[in-house]
Amino acid sequence: MTAALPDEDWIEVIAPGALSCVQDLGRSGWRHLGVGRGGALDPRCARLANALVGNPAEAAVLELTLHGPTLRLRAPTRLALLGAPCELRFDGRPLPAARPLELPAGTVSIGGMRAGVRAWLAVAGGFAVEAALGSRATDLRGGFGGLDGRALRAGDRLPLGPVRPPRRVDAPRVPGWWIDPDAGLDPHAPIRYVATAAPALAAAAQRFGDSGWRVDPASNRQGLRLGGEALDTPAAAGAGVSEPVAPGTIQLPADGQPIVLLADAQTVGGYPRLGRIIAADLPRLAQARPNAKLYFRACDEDEAREARRRMDADTARLRWAIADRLAGR
Repeated sequence: MTAALPDEDWIEVIAPGALSCVQDLGRSGWRHLGVGRGGALDPRCARLANALVGNPAEAAVLELTLHGPTLRLRAPTRLALLGAPCELRFDGRPLPAARPLELPAGTVSIGGMRAGVRAWLAVAGGFAVEAALGSRATDLRGGFGGLDGRALRAGDRLPLGPVRPPRRVDAPRVPGWWIDPDAGLDPHAPIRYVATAAPALAAAAQRFGDSGWRVDPASNRQGLRLGGEALDTPAAAGAGVSEPVAPGTIQLPADGQPIVLLADAQTVGGYPRLGRIIAADLPRLAQARPNAKLYFRACDEDEAREARRRMDADTARLRWAIADRLAGR
């Protein structure tokens, strides 16, 4: 018989939301066994949400899709919500996101995403579900990690990691500062990709960037399916030959409708590859709503590396600023 957890050591799921699951920065070192990295679809947002509550970057968070959950806090808790804008309430009272909130015991409810698709909820101490292959990330395709490899259900208990509880909290404490991870970014800018060097696919890779694409509602954490004017797949492109793939790989199935692989991507695939989405722009696809129109632009390796460098530098500055604010509270 399992001993009961103290109230401060777990959070109860009252309603699970549309698709809520435990994620972290993913698992590495298992591709040779066919296990992909997985993890949060926007690792930068997950890192920053963790920073807001004083967690290490790799702590587990909840990834919320389209509509968030209702959770019962059984003891004072520090949490932060970051990502797509959505309504956040505590015991019916609206609260702002993108900042650390200290809350007493009570009920947190997160509504539908008003723009974008996903948000990430971090709690001080992190969600201490059992690690699988070195990570707490939920692999929905493989059915392992997180809470039994599945999305949250009503009645679930989310264990919390060891952390000093916040000082006595009788009412929500809301700081006057917040962060905007996307400040200065153009949300309408084309998503950049590095085209394949395979001559047989050069024309299709160029047309991929010349066309607008609609996000297919059948998209999921494995891949973003795109619909539009079909691209030709040359016979010389090697369709059916399995090759390594990774998040960001742009595949071209026989129907000519591209698929951009996301965090839960398989490790090999037989579709021809048009190229890859650059690391700095890949997180934007986590917020691509069904039927949204997307545009892409080819770039070279130098631009891809510089964009990644700027993203990492901006993230480091934000994490430093957050730590400075938390230390001065």
